[in-house]
Parts: sequence; structure tokens; C-alpha cells
Amino acid sequence: MIEDIKNALSVLRSGGIVCYPTDTIWGIGCDATNAKAIEAIYTLKQRTETMPLLILVDSEAMLERYVENPPEIAFELFELSEKPITIIFEKAINLPENLIGKDGSIGIRICREPFTQKLIQQLRKPIVSTSANIHSKPNPQYYDQIPETILTQVDYVVLHRRDDRSPQQASSIIKLTNSGICTIIRK
Repeated sequence: MIEDIKNALSVLRSGGIVCYPTDTIWGIGCDATNAKAIEAIYTLKQRTETMPLLILVDSEAMLERYVENPPEIAFELFELSEKPITIIFEKAINLPENLIGKDGSIGIRICREPFTQKLIQQLRKPIVSTSANIHSKPNPQYYDQIPETILTQVDYVVLHRRDDRSPQQASSIIKLTNSGICTIIRK
């Protein structure tokens, strides 16, 4: 796993795209502070920038560097949720414009998958996370479901968990206002 993280880090630091396992499904991602790399993900997925991407962070402390005044209830939701949860926050900060919504929002998940969490910790920045598929095509739960077009166009494919057949699903998504009002987007 150490060599795999080292290889993925090298790609992320040089502005490349990695294909990696998350705490939900397989994803593709890049350094969330690199606008050019984010643009390359939109191109690879054949997705417009009007459909914002989410980011993975390793901790509440990292989350607070990318959201202006996150409401306290967000931390309770992350702690109490039995499955991975993505929260859309109103005011993204310190992130490129092509990553955030037109309304200034950003989707964030605190990643609990050990490999990806360690990758984020060593990068010391969040990473973009979007499903490893072409936009509107089925999400890959397992490595062998990732389309060849994705695998051949990313800069590195993580070796970790390629044989894992544990059932996976996309995260719940909640939109949270700064005043604490929650709207469930996806259960």
C-alpha cells in the first residue's frame, strides 16, 4: 500500500488524474486545488462544469479550510451517519471556481476509506471525487466495472482493493444551509 500511495501522490502533485477506491464506489480524482486538473476531469467524464464535483477531506479540520463557517450540525451529521454522507455547504473557500457551484456551494465528504484517507493526509489537500464513469453511465461499484475509456485516460490506477467485492453504493447527499436547514438530495 505504501508504494501505491507514493505513486498516486506523485500523479496528484503533478496535476494528474487518479482512479481510486473510495468509501463508496470507485472514483476518479485530482488535487482539488488544481483548476487545470479539474478541467481535465470534466473533459474525461464528458460532463459540463455546470454540474459541480465534490471533494473528499480527511478530517473536520481540513473541511474547515474549504467552507466558510460550516454549521455545527454538519459535524454531528458526519459523526452520526451510518453510511458515507456528502454534505453540500453554501460557501466554499480556497477552491478553484470550476470546482464549486454557481451559487458558491461545494459538496464535501469526510472519507473513512483507509487508503484514500491516507492519500489525502499525505497530499495535505482535498481530492476531487467523482464516479469512475462517463457522465450518465452506470456507477462502477467494483474495479472490473470501470469502463476501459476511463482506465486508459487517467494517469494512475490505484492497485488497492481491485479484487474487493464488498457491496458498495453512492453516498447520501444533504444540502445544508449556514442556518442549519437540511434538504435531503439523495438517501
